[in-house]
Amino acid sequence: MATAHTATHSDTSHDHHDHEHHENFITKYIFTQDHKMIGKQFLITGMFWAIIGGLLSLIFRLQLGFPEMDLGWLRPVLGGWISPDGKLDPEFYLALVTMHGTIMVFFVLTAGLSGTFSNFLIPLQIGARDMASGFMNMLSYWFFFLSGVIMFISLFIETGPASGGWVVYPPLSALEQAMPGSGLGMTLWLIAMTFFIASSLLGGINYITTVINLRTKGMSFSKLPLTIWAFFLTAIIGLLSFPVLFSAALLLVFDRSFGTSFYLSDIYIGGEALPNTGGSPVLYQHLFWFLGHPEVYIVLLPALGITSEIIATNSRKPIFGYKAMIISMLGITILSFVVWAHHMFVSGLNPFLGSIFMFLTLIIAIPSAVKVFNYLTTLWRGNLIFTPGMLFSIGLVSFFISGGLTGIFLGNSAIDIQLHDTYFVVAHFHLVMGSASFFGLMAGVYHWFPKMFGRMMDARLGYVHFWLTFVGVYLVFFPMHYIGIAGFPRRYYSWTGFEFSNMYTDLNMFVSIAAILTFGAQLIFLFNFFYSMYRGRVASLNPWRSTTLEWTTPLHPGHGNWPGEIPAVYRWPYDYSKPGAKEDFIPQTVPLSATPESNLPHEQELVKLEKEIIADEEAVLVANEAKES
Repeated sequence: MATAHTATHSDTSHDHHDHEHHENFITKYIFTQDHKMIGKQFLITGMFWAIIGGLLSLIFRLQLGFPEMDLGWLRPVLGGWISPDGKLDPEFYLALVTMHGTIMVFFVLTAGLSGTFSNFLIPLQIGARDMASGFMNMLSYWFFFLSGVIMFISLFIETGPASGGWVVYPPLSALEQAMPGSGLGMTLWLIAMTFFIASSLLGGINYITTVINLRTKGMSFSKLPLTIWAFFLTAIIGLLSFPVLFSAALLLVFDRSFGTSFYLSDIYIGGEALPNTGGSPVLYQHLFWFLGHPEVYIVLLPALGITSEIIATNSRKPIFGYKAMIISMLGITILSFVVWAHHMFVSGLNPFLGSIFMFLTLIIAIPSAVKVFNYLTTLWRGNLIFTPGMLFSIGLVSFFISGGLTGIFLGNSAIDIQLHDTYFVVAHFHLVMGSASFFGLMAGVYHWFPKMFGRMMDARLGYVHFWLTFVGVYLVFFPMHYIGIAGFPRRYYSWTGFEFSNMYTDLNMFVSIAAILTFGAQLIFLFNFFYSMYRGRVASLNPWRSTTLEWTTPLHPGHGNWPGEIPAVYRWPYDYSKPGAKEDFIPQTVPLSATPESNLPHEQELVKLEKEIIADEEAVLVANEAKES
């Protein structure tokens, strides 16, 4: 039924797009309903937030690497948060860490990655004119934009932005008198996140509906590219988990503004007991991490889907274990909802319950290992083409392995209790979630830039960008594992007063210098991106010789993507280097009957069925032409 509906949709919307889309600047670039432009809006906004989040991290890395440095030169930017003797305010240090985490996890790696590529690629790769609801899609972006504006404003208020950590645990987040950032800054954080959650839910509903209902003729679920599977499952995870974060935030608003005690009990401030009784801050932790761990896969799965597509294309080989990849993503989707309490081993969690979550956490390593094995096997003996996108994809696999291995340590409750509040955890999640997903984002930009803007990015600058970033990331986060194992604590503004931690002065300085250089390398990407957008070499229609549907559109596809009929699909998306084939790739739109020399035995059986379908289509076309004449 979905296929039949799709055919109807493509015909009618084709007429609609031919006759009614005379757009002006406002409707084309600002309040657009074209999924491609909305994807670009998410990308540019995500890049802006990546710069802001990165700059915040550099400020607190200066404090950690050079604790005695005079930061008076930052006073024109930070104002009163720099003391008269040139020291960073300790309260503002906590605010920097809080805003860096919030911006990077939600605004860059969720909206910037999933918002960009889910919007841009889903209709193009499944053969749809646009998303199921262009208006909802537009709303999704503008809710995100509004969320960003509110979060940005919170950086400049007198009492400072939210400063209870990116997880905003109560009571720091629930009591306005707890610290300066617990007042207006925390209120603005909650409002901004409410709009962000609304944006994510609107987008997720749209992605799921589009994939289920608007696939072109022949595009069964077994012929979907792994990118679409990843975006589809990511949207399902977000749809089920973000409402729980909203409920956590709502109860936090009640505690802050209406005198309830969901998270508060037995609190003394200045020797005086507060009236709140009966609440539990651990309840908030359960609600937050019920989103928080699925959020790891909301961030990772799109990057893994992008990597699957790019590695197969540039290895000139079919992806190894297509069905196993889908099953592993399904396994990750289900298991991501039952491992959240491994973030809470130090919260007084019942040890028996802890052992269950430990067991489930270690199980989730299995589907992750399946994906890594399949990537390595696809690369093995392939005709590798090292484009910048391919290098960033291989870099993702490297981070996924090295960061994932440390996750096995932290999944063990006995070890995690020792390491939880150390830099070992910071190193782990920055590698496996932050850096891996960031590399997926970069890979996607380099690979689909020709389809986004009709031009090629400079490959030489891409190679420089990759190597500086890849080496830089390891130089930043590898040493953190060692100081973490030695007990170096995270979230400390100043550590020079402790004898045991003074020995890590040089290592902290090294990490800070590496972080500054790695951030500087991103300026190469920014120049390459914006220069190539206008002055880059004009791209060919299919520069990577890829098999998927998006490369069958014109160089600058209009609103509606294909000028004529949407092409039908006849084969799976990874027919690379097929024995007997005339070329080393066969697009999905090429019928099996057109390639008898390379068909496998089971494909020969499908040729008869295919001929019947083509004959039926031709009969319908003839009948339509007769009606029109």
